Amino acid sequence: MNIISEGQPVPHFTALDQNGETVDSSNFKGNKTLVYFYPKAMTPGCTVQAQGLRDSKAELDAKGVKVYGISIDPVKRLGKFIERDELNFDLLSDEEHSVADKFGVWGPKKFMGREFDGLHRISFLINEDGVIEKVFNKFKTKDHHQVVLDYLNA
Repeated sequence: MNIISEGQPVPHFTALDQNGETVDSSNFKGNKTLVYFYPKAMTPGCTVQAQGLRDSKAELDAKGVKVYGISIDPVKRLGKFIERDELNFDLLSDEEHSVADKFGVWGPKKFMGREFDGLHRISFLINEDGVIEKVFNKFKTKDHHQVVLDYLNA
């Protein structure tokens, strides 16, 4: 894995959101954007992470941060996740993991003694100029939102 690093421009990508609408990364300019990659919608860890961001929306909005979650789930599953957990931000589908490849977050993982390729739980804060400002790769799912807010408030 070759994770993109702070100071690099955000890779250009397009992906479908939970409504089947195209989101283009070139539209991120002018706003701070948090792009967070998570392995699978509606699993325990991913749910806790999404709920933390949902519950922190007012604070993130106050800092001018728009949030996008990206997984390899199909569009239909993303809509169910948003509905079930009343999420207040967009989720993007990356079924072929092409966006994950561009960010360098697709690669070898180990789980219960098994090795496989998968999506790593890593987040990127993109500044108003479309440059990676901060990479968050060390956090617990339940603390992810707080790690981001602590950085923004520092």
